[in-house]
Amino acid sequence: MAVALVCPDKFRGTLTAAGAAEAMARGLEAAAVDRRRFDEVRRLPLADGGEGTLDALLASQGGSRRRVTVTGPLGEPVEAEWGVLPDGTAVVESARASGLAVVTGPNDPLAATSRGTGELIRAAVRGGATRIVVAVGGSAMTDGGLGAVDALGWSLAGLGVTVACDVTTGFVDAARVFGPQKGATAAQVALLTRRLERLAEVYRQRTGVDVAAVARAGAAGGLAGGLAALGARLEPGFDVVARAAGLEAALEGVDLVVTGEGRFDRTSLDGKVTGSVLEWAASETMAYRAVVAGQVANELKPTADGRDPILDGVLVLSLVDRVWQAAEAWGRAGLLVEEAAVEIGRWALERLV
Repeated sequence: MAVALVCPDKFRGTLTAAGAAEAMARGLEAAAVDRRRFDEVRRLPLADGGEGTLDALLASQGGSRRRVTVTGPLGEPVEAEWGVLPDGTAVVESARASGLAVVTGPNDPLAATSRGTGELIRAAVRGGATRIVVAVGGSAMTDGGLGAVDALGWSLAGLGVTVACDVTTGFVDAARVFGPQKGATAAQVALLTRRLERLAEVYRQRTGVDVAAVARAGAAGGLAGGLAALGARLEPGFDVVARAAGLEAALEGVDLVVTGEGRFDRTSLDGKVTGSVLEWAASETMAYRAVVAGQVANELKPTADGRDPILDGVLVLSLVDRVWQAAEAWGRAGLLVEEAAVEIGRWALERLV
């Protein structure tokens, strides 16, 4: 019995993780070699704690969506979604309340606030949640989480909060590393850094937690650190999502794992979905692993003799290599992912005994 698992991240701007998983599954289900096909193709869309985490978890586990109006990054009201998984765990994605994507017009990096994320957490508590996963990524602010902390009244009141962090940046470094992406000038980055330094001392005095010494506290402009000051656990985003989605169980009895994302490069191997899936599959001594990506960085492409010193044994396919012009890959992403999966399926079936 041949079993395959597809567990991609989103292809930013073209496919959600669930959409990519469905396209991969269609391709594998269509693959055949000498009348042999995959007997089962499992679908498990994933994320690394950044944007798309809510969609990925609801797609893989089921559950329900809730909506509430909260304070947007620049103070305007925004309608934001949060979710409830079948086991009662609430999922809050900070980007939906405090992200650059919900800013209308240019961002104000000095004024942007995380208050809406705190309000989303409060809404989940009112909805009966006792456990919450907060996915951070794509944020507009560098307020050290003060807006959210204020919205929560400086207390989690016994709530179990796990922050899924997609970066490892320190609290005080958040402005320097991410401020320019949020529109901050060099002078504003310096100002924001001084604010974070002062806020770290405030957190230490009021809560006893030295957020400047907490790994990953700089995620989402320091939001992760603010929540950590109140007692939240900060964990690698992929690990949180994989555990909630049930990746370990999904890997049982699998012969082929296919993952992917929009761009596959060396950063993908540092805690992101694609690299982490390959690592998990390798730890299970899985013989056949493959990646489908919109683009593949040159350093991860096979050499002329067909071997890859970094990803030896992993089949890596790029969508832009399947079209005449790279722009075509955006408009036809779903179909191209499906075609690549057919090729991967045949490659694996030829080798499966």
